[in-house]
Amino acid sequence: MQTIRSKRPGEDIFGLATLAVSIALLWQSYEISGFSALSSPGSFPMAASAAMVLGSLLVVRENVRRNSAGAGSGVERTPLFTLTGLVFAGLIVVYALLLEPVGFLLSSFLFLMAGMLLLYRGGIVKTLGIVLLTLVLIYVVFRLVFQVVLPEGIIPERQIMAAIGSFFGGAR
Repeated sequence: MQTIRSKRPGEDIFGLATLAVSIALLWQSYEISGFSALSSPGSFPMAASAAMVLGSLLVVRENVRRNSAGAGSGVERTPLFTLTGLVFAGLIVVYALLLEPVGFLLSSFLFLMAGMLLLYRGGIVKTLGIVLLTLVLIYVVFRLVFQVVLPEGIIPERQIMAAIGSFFGGAR
């Protein structure tokens, strides 16, 4: 016998909202270059958003199935917002507000540390190691590999990168 997991409040709305956003993203990615070739600029965004539409459809279908199976069962509902969720949402807002004036590196470090201490609870030293490794990986991928310009803020990133480049003989 298959047991039906009770739904949380807002699951139906979230599934439908995700489906609507996914469809909008699919349309926007189609607008990039149409479906002219597999190597066209819009092909990867179209594939990603199509996967999102498919996943969203599966979630909505499952929600509908659970609505019909659980109707009138008196299933206990769990709260929509938890204290941890509200605190983490506050951390996200603070991170967004600090990103421009403080810069990517410091605000991301503070956000990751606070988030990991809140959610992981694995000790300060282990958390610090995970956060530093994660921040280095994110920085290398986005700033160095993809050359995304990140907010510099109070850490003199350009001078640090120039010093590292001259140390390794990059600036001659």
